[in-house]
Amino acid sequence: MSKGIANVTVGQPFDDFLLIKSVTRGIASNGKPFLTLILKDHSGEIEAKLWEITKEDEEEFVQETIVKVSGEVRQFRGKNQLKIHQIRPAHAADGVKIEDFLEKSPVPVEELKEHITEAIFQMKNPNLQRIVRYLVKKYEKDLFIYPAATKNHHEYVSGLAHHIVTMLELAKKIQSIYQNLNLDLLIAGIILHDLGKLKELSGAATPNYTVEGKLLGHISIISEEIGKAAEELGIEGEEVMVLKHLVLSHHGKHEWGSPKTPQIREAEILHLIDLMDAKMNMMNRALAQTRPGDFTERIFALDNRSFYKPSYQDYESS
Repeated sequence: MSKGIANVTVGQPFDDFLLIKSVTRGIASNGKPFLTLILKDHSGEIEAKLWEITKEDEEEFVQETIVKVSGEVRQFRGKNQLKIHQIRPAHAADGVKIEDFLEKSPVPVEELKEHITEAIFQMKNPNLQRIVRYLVKKYEKDLFIYPAATKNHHEYVSGLAHHIVTMLELAKKIQSIYQNLNLDLLIAGIILHDLGKLKELSGAATPNYTVEGKLLGHISIISEEIGKAAEELGIEGEEVMVLKHLVLSHHGKHEWGSPKTPQIREAEILHLIDLMDAKMNMMNRALAQTRPGDFTERIFALDNRSFYKPSYQDYESS
């Protein structure tokens, strides 16, 4: 395979296999149908247009299809786009499989498991610990495979676990400064806050939203799961209510999809480090594909901003 589509610069040709992450049908100004393809490999993803399509094209080029593409990377409205010259579905003889095209967490899965297990083991509150252990065990298989989102941040295999582990590290450092924070409550909120995505999303390869995800959303799903776990374990009291508040308020604002706004210190910290880790993940991945002295592509989820990568010698090591 090539060095990866995310590492192909504007003006360079591309000729290799890619996986169709998503397909959207549209109608051009001339009245003819076209497809917008999001194509991906292990390095990242790129948008491409397939113009003047036929019915056969629509049947062939569907989600999770591996395709052989030749074309050229161009830029459109501040974002890279692949102009397709030729495209065909992969054949069995090509010897490629979906796993070859999936971006994975930069931290090995075993290390992610160790970090989360250690955090649970170190919890001193028995009720919070039991609820967290119960739900992590219940969803352990998917927890260490699923992405944290369909796009924007940690949208890769094991991305959810990677997101959780980074947040746990941030929480420990913050609690060493603000020592009156309840670390057990914060750890419980971090580990559980996005666990509803294991029902909200369809899988790891090319995730879509499930019916349950569209109708309920991951926040209400995990709040309900916490209630069920507490009932199953015979746990009652304020701890359950407070933990539910953390997950219900972790998006911070109603307009950001949060049923409640943070009204507990640990809920506010959970929201802030969740936001910080998501933003840094997006920035770091964009900057990794940017040469020193250049700007990144515009990042829609970060107010459509571009970020500059300084070129002075010790920038990367600072």
